[in-house]
Formats: sequence, C-alpha cells, structure tokens
Amino acid sequence: MNRISDCYTLNNGVSIPCVGFGTYKTVQEKDTSVLRLAIETGYRYFDTASFYGNEAQLGQAIRESRIPRQDFFLASKVWKTEMGYQETKSAFQRSLERLGTSYLDLYLIHWPLPSLSEPNWAELDLETWRAMEDLYQEGKIRAVGLSNFLPHHIEKLLARCRIRPMVDQLEFHPGYSQEAAVQYCQEQGIQVQAWSPIGRTRMFSDSLIRELSQNYQVSPAQICLRYAVQKQIIPLPKSSTKDRMLENQNLFSFTLSQEDMYRLDTMPQTGWSGEHPDRERVYF
Repeated sequence: MNRISDCYTLNNGVSIPCVGFGTYKTVQEKDTSVLRLAIETGYRYFDTASFYGNEAQLGQAIRESRIPRQDFFLASKVWKTEMGYQETKSAFQRSLERLGTSYLDLYLIHWPLPSLSEPNWAELDLETWRAMEDLYQEGKIRAVGLSNFLPHHIEKLLARCRIRPMVDQLEFHPGYSQEAAVQYCQEQGIQVQAWSPIGRTRMFSDSLIRELSQNYQVSPAQICLRYAVQKQIIPLPKSSTKDRMLENQNLFSFTLSQEDMYRLDTMPQTGWSGEHPDRERVYF
C-alpha cells in the first residue's frame, strides 16, 4: 500500500480502499463544507450510518463534486432500532434515498445487540442479516458486513448465514487493539476496519505516542493510523481541517519498526471510548 486509494480485496472479490473517511459528528446541520473538503483532498471512501444523521449531506457533497458515483466507495449502517428483516429493507431504502444513490458499496449492522435486555439478539441479528443477504443478491449492496461484533456474536451468525460477512468495524487504536477480535476476524477472512483509530485525540498526550511522533517526525495521529495500516486494518479517521485531512493520508512515507509495533501492541489500555456491545457505556 502506497496511497489511500490502494485497495484490499474483500472475501467476495470487491476492492475496498485501504483508508476511509469517518463522518460521525463531522457535519453541522445542513453544512456540507467538511465533506466537500474531504473530497477535494482526495478521500473517496466515506463511512456513514443512518444514526449519524448526515447521509443526505454526504449525498449532496458527492453530487456537488461532479465526480462520478462509481469513483466513490460508500458505506452505511442499519441502526439498533431498524433491525429485523422488513425493517432492515425499509431502513436500507431510506439510506439510499438520503444518499441519492441506487446502491451501496458496503452495508453494515451497526451493533449486535439492540439493547442489553434483548434476550433474542442472535435471532434478530440473523433476521437483519437475511435482509442484507437478499439485498446483496439483488445487486443493491456490493458488500455486507458488521460493526462492533465480537467473536461470540459473529459465531452465532456464521452458524446459519448464507453469505459470510466481509467486514467487521471495531474500535481500534494503540492502547485498545482488541487482539482477540482482530485475530478472529482475520482468520475468518473478514476485513477489519478501525473506528476511532486515533482514540478521538485522547492518544495525543500518551508518552509513547509522543516519543514515536518525535522519532519518526510525524504527528501522533499518523503514528496511530500507520499502526492500523501495518496491522492490515482499514482506518477511518475524521477531521474538519484541510491540513489534518492531508496529514491523515500521508501514511506511506514511513514504516514503524517491528520493535515499535511490539511496544504499541503491549501498551496499557489507553484511550478507550467506554463503548462495548455487551456492557453499559462507561463514562470518563
């Protein structure tokens, strides 16, 4: 990988860019300026969700760019309150309408449990997945996947699915590398993506990240993003400024040494968001 447009190949043969742009909380009401700037700086893979409330703005920014739709890779997600067979189909159609597109490149189940008190979550996951399998076979989705699913969630799905998941999106960054989940996905041929790949800036004050930033003469964010890239994980950074957007794309001019990768692998838990699919949210 030498640039953000270089691609991995998913387990169904679809190409997916090795770096994407996360859109959670990047849009203020109807303002599309941040999304337009991301497009101008070279991003073509955009990750959104019905829950984010910015699908319409993303669709508008893409149309205003006058760049052909096929040059973009668009991912969205079905939210907890939209799960179920028919509900997922309806939610998917709403996402298409908001984005102004006839298909999605990737569609994900946002969380495995709609609530911690849901006793039949595995069956609900399967019903949701069946809708996505049908949409995939109809050619409306190029790839289907998961978000925040851990191995025990995925096992329930794999036991009964017709089409294997192609992606799992996890919180991943130095200090919260979820090694068991990442290893499981990679062994199953599921491409891992990293949300919050820089720990929502919480990593910037960490002594190891700051040391490596100085040693490699790059920013703390670039250290975190390069760590994901060297793990064969697709980072989904977000930013609102042009300089940071460009900086977050400059990940291929340096390589972290094996020793430094080990040091990052074995950091104490740092920068965790407090979100976990099987637990109440922890507030810091």
